[in-house]
Amino acid sequence: MNNENKYQVGIIGGGLAGLTLAIQMANAGYSCVLFEKNKYPFHKVCGEYVSIESWNFLERLGLNLSEMNLPQIKKLNVSAPSGKLLQHKLDLGGFGISRYLLDSKLAEIAKNKGVTSLDDCKVNDVKYDGKQFTIESSQGNFTCEICVGAWGKKSNMDTKLVRAFTLKDKTEKNYVGIKYHINIDFPNDLIELHNFENGYCGISKIEDNKYCLCYLTDSENLKRYNGDIKQMEKEVLMKNPFLKEYFTEAKFLFKEPLAISQIKIGYKNAVDNNILMLGDSAGNIAPLSGNGMSMAMRSSFVLNQLLVDYFNKKITKKELENKYEAFWKTHFKKRVEFSKFLQKLLKNKSLTNFAITVLKVFPFLRNAVVKLTHGESF
Repeated sequence: MNNENKYQVGIIGGGLAGLTLAIQMANAGYSCVLFEKNKYPFHKVCGEYVSIESWNFLERLGLNLSEMNLPQIKKLNVSAPSGKLLQHKLDLGGFGISRYLLDSKLAEIAKNKGVTSLDDCKVNDVKYDGKQFTIESSQGNFTCEICVGAWGKKSNMDTKLVRAFTLKDKTEKNYVGIKYHINIDFPNDLIELHNFENGYCGISKIEDNKYCLCYLTDSENLKRYNGDIKQMEKEVLMKNPFLKEYFTEAKFLFKEPLAISQIKIGYKNAVDNNILMLGDSAGNIAPLSGNGMSMAMRSSFVLNQLLVDYFNKKITKKELENKYEAFWKTHFKKRVEFSKFLQKLLKNKSLTNFAITVLKVFPFLRNAVVKLTHGESF
Protein backbone atom coordinates (compact mmCIF):
# COMPACT_ATOMS: atom_id res chain seq x y z
CA MET A 1 0.00 0.00 0.00
CA ASN A 2 1.76 3.13 -1.20
CA ASN A 3 -0.96 5.74 -0.73
CA GLU A 4 -0.23 8.43 1.83
CA ASN A 5 -1.30 7.39 5.36
CA LYS A 6 -2.31 3.93 4.11
CA TYR A 7 -0.51 0.87 5.49
CA GLN A 8 -0.87 -2.88 5.64
CA VAL A 9 -0.39 -2.96 9.44
CA GLY A 10 -1.14 -0.32 12.07
CA ILE A 11 0.22 -0.91 15.58
CA ILE A 12 -1.08 1.16 18.49
CA GLY A 13 1.53 1.22 21.25
CA GLY A 14 5.30 1.42 20.98
CA GLY A 15 6.40 -0.75 23.87
CA LEU A 16 8.21 -4.08 23.53
CA ALA A 17 5.29 -5.89 21.91
CA GLY A 18 4.55 -3.20 19.34
CA LEU A 19 8.17 -2.41 18.51
CA THR A 20 9.25 -6.02 18.03
CA LEU A 21 6.26 -6.76 15.80
CA ALA A 22 6.91 -3.63 13.73
CA ILE A 23 10.54 -4.64 13.15
CA GLN A 24 9.50 -8.15 12.08
CA MET A 25 6.84 -6.79 9.73
CA ALA A 26 9.40 -4.46 8.14
CA ASN A 27 11.86 -7.35 7.80
CA ALA A 28 9.16 -9.32 5.97
CA GLY A 29 8.57 -6.43 3.57
CA TYR A 30 5.21 -5.12 4.79
CA SER A 31 4.28 -1.47 5.30
CA CYS A 32 3.76 -0.65 8.95
CA VAL A 33 2.86 2.42 11.01
CA LEU A 34 3.49 2.50 14.76
CA PHE A 35 1.79 4.92 17.19
CA GLU A 36 3.32 5.78 20.58
CA LYS A 37 1.78 8.40 22.86
CA ASN A 38 5.10 9.24 24.57
CA LYS A 39 8.32 10.54 23.05
CA TYR A 40 11.36 8.25 22.98
CA PRO A 41 13.33 7.75 25.15
CA PHE A 42 11.14 7.56 28.24
CA HIS A 43 10.85 5.59 31.46
CA LYS A 44 8.08 3.04 32.11
CA VAL A 45 6.90 1.35 35.30
CA CYS A 46 8.48 -2.07 34.90
CA GLY A 47 10.60 -4.52 36.90
CA GLU A 48 13.22 -4.43 34.10
CA TYR A 49 14.20 -8.09 34.50
CA VAL A 50 13.92 -9.94 31.18
CA SER A 51 13.82 -13.74 31.03
CA ILE A 52 16.78 -15.10 29.06
CA GLU A 53 14.32 -16.83 26.72
CA SER A 54 14.07 -13.52 24.79
CA TRP A 55 17.84 -12.98 24.33
CA ASN A 56 18.27 -14.70 20.95
CA PHE A 57 15.08 -13.14 19.60
CA LEU A 58 16.24 -9.60 20.42
CA GLU A 59 19.65 -10.23 18.90
CA ARG A 60 18.01 -11.50 15.68
CA LEU A 61 16.12 -8.20 15.48
CA GLY A 62 19.42 -6.32 15.49
CA LEU A 63 19.90 -5.48 19.17
CA ASN A 64 23.46 -6.45 20.12
CA LEU A 65 22.81 -7.43 23.74
CA SER A 66 26.11 -9.31 24.00
CA GLU A 67 27.99 -6.04 23.46
CA MET A 68 26.03 -4.09 26.10
CA ASN A 69 27.63 -5.60 29.23
CA LEU A 70 24.26 -6.26 30.85
CA PRO A 71 23.94 -7.99 34.25
CA GLN A 72 23.16 -11.71 34.03
CA ILE A 73 20.75 -12.71 36.79
CA LYS A 74 20.89 -16.30 38.08
CA LYS A 75 19.68 -16.14 41.68
CA LEU A 76 16.33 -15.37 43.30
CA ASN A 77 15.57 -14.38 46.90
CA VAL A 78 11.98 -14.09 48.14
CA SER A 79 11.05 -12.78 51.59
CA ALA A 80 7.84 -12.84 53.61
CA PRO A 81 6.68 -9.64 55.34
CA SER A 82 8.26 -10.99 58.55
CA GLY A 83 11.67 -11.20 56.84
CA LYS A 84 11.72 -15.00 56.44
CA LEU A 85 13.87 -15.59 53.34
CA LEU A 86 13.73 -18.17 50.52
CA GLN A 87 16.77 -18.53 48.24
CA HIS A 88 16.62 -20.22 44.84
CA LYS A 89 18.94 -20.70 41.86
CA LEU A 90 17.35 -19.78 38.52
CA ASP A 91 18.14 -22.44 35.92
CA LEU A 92 17.03 -20.24 33.05
CA GLY A 93 17.61 -16.83 34.59
CA GLY A 94 17.46 -13.45 32.93
CA PHE A 95 19.17 -10.14 32.36
CA GLY A 96 18.62 -6.59 33.51
CA ILE A 97 18.03 -3.63 31.20
CA SER A 98 16.00 -0.45 31.64
CA ARG A 99 12.97 0.18 29.44
CA TYR A 100 14.42 3.65 28.83
CA LEU A 101 17.34 2.00 27.00
CA LEU A 102 15.64 -1.09 25.57
CA ASP A 103 12.62 0.60 24.01
CA SER A 104 14.62 3.50 22.53
CA LYS A 105 17.11 1.08 20.94
CA LEU A 106 14.28 -0.94 19.39
CA ALA A 107 12.56 2.26 18.19
CA GLU A 108 15.77 3.25 16.43
CA ILE A 109 16.00 -0.17 14.75
CA ALA A 110 12.34 0.08 13.66
CA LYS A 111 12.88 3.48 12.02
CA ASN A 112 16.04 2.27 10.26
CA LYS A 113 14.05 -0.70 8.91
CA GLY A 114 11.48 1.63 7.33
CA VAL A 115 8.70 1.57 9.94
CA THR A 116 6.70 4.81 10.08
CA SER A 117 7.16 5.44 13.79
CA LEU A 118 5.01 8.21 15.22
CA ASP A 119 5.96 8.96 18.81
CA ASP A 120 4.34 11.74 20.84
CA CYS A 121 1.18 10.69 18.98
CA LYS A 122 -2.07 9.83 20.75
CA VAL A 123 -4.65 7.53 19.14
CA ASN A 124 -8.16 8.79 19.80
CA ASP A 125 -10.29 6.15 18.09
CA VAL A 126 -10.26 3.09 15.81
CA LYS A 127 -13.06 2.27 13.36
CA TYR A 128 -13.52 -0.88 11.28
CA ASP A 129 -15.78 -1.08 8.21
CA GLY A 130 -15.39 -4.80 7.64
CA LYS A 131 -12.48 -4.40 5.22
CA GLN A 132 -10.08 -1.87 6.69
CA PHE A 133 -9.41 0.09 9.86
CA THR A 134 -9.29 3.85 10.25
CA ILE A 135 -7.00 4.95 13.07
CA GLU A 136 -7.73 8.50 14.21
CA SER A 137 -4.71 10.11 15.87
CA SER A 138 -3.32 13.45 16.95
CA GLN A 139 -1.14 13.37 13.82
CA GLY A 140 -3.96 12.60 11.39
CA ASN A 141 -6.04 9.68 10.19
CA PHE A 142 -4.48 6.47 8.90
CA THR A 143 -5.98 3.42 7.22
CA CYS A 144 -4.67 -0.13 7.49
CA GLU A 145 -5.71 -3.65 6.61
CA ILE A 146 -4.68 -5.07 10.01
CA CYS A 147 -4.84 -3.24 13.34
CA VAL A 148 -2.83 -4.41 16.35
CA GLY A 149 -3.46 -3.18 19.91
CA ALA A 150 -0.22 -3.03 21.89
CA TRP A 151 -1.08 -0.21 24.29
CA GLY A 152 -0.22 -2.13 27.44
CA LYS A 153 -1.76 -2.54 30.88
CA LYS A 154 -4.38 0.19 30.56
CA SER A 155 -5.53 2.71 27.99
CA ASN A 156 -8.42 4.96 27.14
CA MET A 157 -8.81 2.67 24.11
CA ASP A 158 -9.99 -0.19 26.35
CA THR A 159 -12.92 1.93 27.50
CA LYS A 160 -13.51 3.36 24.02
CA LEU A 161 -13.83 -0.17 22.60
CA VAL A 162 -16.02 -1.28 25.54
CA ARG A 163 -13.80 -4.29 26.21
CA ALA A 164 -15.39 -6.91 28.47
CA PHE A 165 -12.85 -6.64 31.31
CA THR A 166 -13.65 -2.91 31.72
CA LEU A 167 -17.27 -3.83 32.54
CA LYS A 168 -16.46 -6.36 35.27
CA ASP A 169 -17.38 -5.94 38.91
CA LYS A 170 -15.99 -2.60 40.08
CA THR A 171 -15.03 -4.23 43.39
CA GLU A 172 -12.34 -6.27 41.61
CA LYS A 173 -8.94 -5.25 42.92
CA ASN A 174 -6.93 -2.51 41.24
CA TYR A 175 -3.20 -2.22 41.76
CA VAL A 176 -0.70 0.62 41.74
CA GLY A 177 2.82 0.22 40.36
CA ILE A 178 5.74 2.39 41.53
CA LYS A 179 9.28 2.39 40.10
CA TYR A 180 12.62 3.97 41.05
CA HIS A 181 16.17 3.72 39.78
CA ILE A 182 18.64 3.59 42.64
CA ASN A 183 22.30 3.19 43.53
CA ILE A 184 22.95 0.58 46.22
CA ASP A 185 25.42 -2.11 47.26
CA PHE A 186 23.68 -5.20 45.87
CA PRO A 187 24.83 -8.37 44.01
CA ASN A 188 24.92 -8.18 40.21
CA ASP A 189 23.45 -11.66 39.63
CA LEU A 190 20.52 -11.50 42.06
CA ILE A 191 16.87 -10.55 41.81
CA GLU A 192 14.91 -10.18 45.05
CA LEU A 193 11.18 -10.13 45.67
CA HIS A 194 10.10 -8.79 49.06
CA ASN A 195 6.53 -9.10 50.26
CA PHE A 196 4.71 -6.58 52.39
CA GLU A 197 1.07 -6.14 53.38
CA ASN A 198 -0.98 -6.33 50.15
CA GLY A 199 2.00 -6.04 47.84
CA TYR A 200 5.55 -6.94 46.89
CA CYS A 201 8.70 -5.16 45.75
CA GLY A 202 11.42 -6.34 43.36
CA ILE A 203 15.02 -5.19 43.06
CA SER A 204 17.69 -6.13 40.50
CA LYS A 205 20.54 -4.59 38.55
CA ILE A 206 20.19 -2.90 35.15
CA GLU A 207 22.80 -1.11 33.01
CA ASP A 208 25.33 1.56 34.11
CA ASN A 209 25.63 0.22 37.66
CA LYS A 210 22.04 1.22 38.43
CA TYR A 211 19.29 -0.87 40.02
CA CYS A 212 15.57 -1.02 39.40
CA LEU A 213 13.39 -1.00 42.50
CA CYS A 214 9.76 -1.53 41.52
CA TYR A 215 6.73 -2.53 43.55
CA LEU A 216 3.07 -3.36 43.11
CA THR A 217 0.54 -2.66 45.83
CA ASP A 218 -3.19 -2.91 46.36
CA SER A 219 -4.63 0.56 45.63
CA GLU A 220 -6.25 0.46 49.09
CA ASN A 221 -2.78 0.78 50.65
CA LEU A 222 -2.28 4.11 48.94
CA LYS A 223 -5.80 5.32 49.71
CA ARG A 224 -5.19 4.59 53.39
CA TYR A 225 -2.43 7.22 53.35
CA ASN A 226 -4.33 9.73 51.21
CA GLY A 227 -2.18 9.12 48.15
CA ASP A 228 1.07 9.88 49.99
CA ILE A 229 3.54 7.41 48.45
CA LYS A 230 6.39 8.21 50.84
CA GLN A 231 4.17 7.75 53.89
CA MET A 232 2.85 4.44 52.57
CA GLU A 233 6.40 3.23 51.99
CA LYS A 234 7.36 4.16 55.53
CA GLU A 235 4.31 2.66 57.21
CA VAL A 236 3.76 -0.44 55.03
CA LEU A 237 6.74 -1.45 52.88
CA MET A 238 9.40 -0.74 55.49
CA LYS A 239 7.84 -3.19 57.94
CA ASN A 240 9.69 -5.78 55.87
CA PRO A 241 13.27 -5.58 57.26
CA PHE A 242 14.87 -5.99 53.84
CA LEU A 243 12.85 -3.15 52.35
CA LYS A 244 13.56 -0.96 55.37
CA GLU A 245 17.27 -1.41 54.74
CA TYR A 246 17.00 -0.67 51.01
CA PHE A 247 14.75 2.37 51.35
CA THR A 248 17.02 3.74 54.09
CA GLU A 249 20.41 3.12 52.45
CA ALA A 250 19.77 3.53 48.70
CA LYS A 251 20.43 6.68 46.72
CA PHE A 252 17.25 7.41 44.72
CA LEU A 253 17.98 8.73 41.22
CA PHE A 254 14.52 10.00 40.21
CA LYS A 255 13.21 13.31 41.53
CA GLU A 256 9.79 11.72 41.87
CA PRO A 257 8.66 8.07 41.73
CA LEU A 258 7.26 6.81 38.45
CA ALA A 259 3.72 5.54 38.98
CA ILE A 260 0.88 3.78 37.16
CA SER A 261 -2.56 3.12 38.65
CA GLN A 262 -5.69 1.06 37.95
CA ILE A 263 -3.78 -2.08 36.98
CA LYS A 264 -5.89 -5.23 36.69
CA ILE A 265 -4.34 -8.71 36.57
CA GLY A 266 -5.87 -11.31 34.24
CA TYR A 267 -6.70 -12.46 30.71
CA LYS A 268 -8.44 -9.88 28.52
CA ASN A 269 -8.91 -11.57 25.09
CA ALA A 270 -6.35 -11.76 22.30
CA VAL A 271 -8.82 -10.51 19.66
CA ASP A 272 -11.28 -7.74 20.42
CA ASN A 273 -13.34 -5.70 17.95
CA ASN A 274 -11.30 -7.40 15.18
CA ILE A 275 -8.15 -5.83 16.65
CA LEU A 276 -5.30 -8.27 17.39
CA MET A 277 -4.18 -7.61 20.97
CA LEU A 278 -0.52 -7.95 21.82
CA GLY A 279 1.31 -8.29 25.15
CA ASP A 280 -0.38 -6.72 28.17
CA SER A 281 -3.31 -5.63 25.97
CA ALA A 282 -4.27 -9.31 25.63
CA GLY A 283 -3.50 -10.42 29.17
CA ASN A 284 -1.77 -8.73 32.07
CA ILE A 285 0.41 -11.17 34.01
CA ALA A 286 1.29 -10.35 37.62
CA PRO A 287 4.75 -8.71 37.70
CA LEU A 288 5.95 -11.20 40.34
CA SER A 289 6.40 -13.75 37.54
CA GLY A 290 9.16 -11.63 36.02
CA ASN A 291 8.08 -12.72 32.56
CA GLY A 292 5.63 -10.16 31.16
CA MET A 293 8.19 -8.67 28.76
CA SER A 294 9.12 -12.05 27.31
CA MET A 295 5.44 -12.91 26.86
CA ALA A 296 4.95 -9.65 24.96
CA MET A 297 7.85 -10.43 22.64
CA ARG A 298 6.88 -14.08 22.16
CA SER A 299 3.33 -13.06 21.21
CA SER A 300 4.76 -10.65 18.62
CA PHE A 301 6.93 -13.48 17.24
CA VAL A 302 3.91 -15.76 16.79
CA LEU A 303 1.64 -13.00 15.45
CA ASN A 304 4.27 -12.04 12.88
CA GLN A 305 4.29 -15.61 11.52
CA LEU A 306 0.49 -15.63 11.28
CA LEU A 307 0.42 -12.23 9.58
CA VAL A 308 2.94 -13.41 6.96
CA ASP A 309 0.65 -16.38 6.25
CA TYR A 310 -2.33 -14.01 6.01
CA PHE A 311 -0.66 -11.58 3.61
CA ASN A 312 0.52 -14.54 1.50
CA LYS A 313 -3.14 -15.65 1.35
CA LYS A 314 -2.44 -18.95 3.12
CA ILE A 315 -5.07 -18.15 5.77
CA THR A 316 -8.14 -15.88 5.87
CA LYS A 317 -8.57 -12.99 8.27
CA LYS A 318 -10.98 -15.09 10.35
CA GLU A 319 -8.45 -17.94 10.48
CA LEU A 320 -5.79 -15.43 11.49
CA GLU A 321 -7.94 -14.25 14.41
CA ASN A 322 -8.88 -17.79 15.48
CA LYS A 323 -5.31 -19.10 15.34
CA TYR A 324 -3.94 -16.16 17.30
CA GLU A 325 -6.66 -16.44 19.98
CA ALA A 326 -5.99 -20.18 20.25
CA PHE A 327 -2.25 -19.54 20.69
CA TRP A 328 -2.88 -17.16 23.58
CA LYS A 329 -5.29 -19.50 25.32
CA THR A 330 -2.95 -22.49 24.92
CA HIS A 331 0.36 -20.87 25.85
CA PHE A 332 -0.38 -17.84 28.03
CA LYS A 333 -3.84 -17.93 29.61
CA LYS A 334 -2.92 -20.53 32.26
CA ARG A 335 0.27 -18.64 33.04
CA VAL A 336 -1.67 -15.39 33.52
CA GLU A 337 -4.29 -17.06 35.71
CA PHE A 338 -1.62 -18.81 37.80
CA SER A 339 0.11 -15.48 38.39
CA LYS A 340 -3.24 -14.06 39.49
CA PHE A 341 -3.53 -16.88 42.01
CA LEU A 342 -0.03 -16.14 43.32
CA GLN A 343 -0.96 -12.48 43.54
CA LYS A 344 -3.89 -13.30 45.85
CA LEU A 345 -1.76 -15.71 47.89
CA LEU A 346 0.86 -13.08 48.58
CA LYS A 347 -1.78 -10.64 49.86
CA ASN A 348 -2.24 -12.83 52.94
CA LYS A 349 0.70 -12.49 55.35
CA SER A 350 0.00 -15.82 57.10
CA LEU A 351 -0.26 -17.71 53.81
CA THR A 352 2.89 -16.04 52.47
CA ASN A 353 4.88 -17.06 55.55
CA PHE A 354 3.51 -20.61 55.28
CA ALA A 355 4.20 -20.85 51.53
CA ILE A 356 7.79 -19.70 51.91
CA THR A 357 8.34 -22.22 54.72
CA VAL A 358 7.01 -25.06 52.53
CA LEU A 359 8.99 -23.97 49.46
CA LYS A 360 12.20 -23.84 51.50
CA VAL A 361 11.73 -27.48 52.47
CA PHE A 362 10.73 -28.79 49.02
CA PRO A 363 13.04 -27.63 46.18
CA PHE A 364 11.00 -29.48 43.52
CA LEU A 365 8.02 -27.24 44.37
CA ARG A 366 10.19 -24.14 43.91
CA ASN A 367 11.26 -25.40 40.49
CA ALA A 368 7.65 -26.09 39.53
CA VAL A 369 6.52 -22.57 40.47
CA VAL A 370 9.36 -20.94 38.53
CA LYS A 371 8.67 -23.15 35.51
CA LEU A 372 4.99 -22.13 35.50
CA THR A 373 5.98 -18.47 35.14
CA HIS A 374 8.72 -18.84 32.49
CA GLY A 375 8.84 -20.15 28.94
CA GLU A 376 11.45 -21.45 26.49
CA SER A 377 13.69 -19.66 24.01
CA PHE A 378 12.10 -18.66 20.71
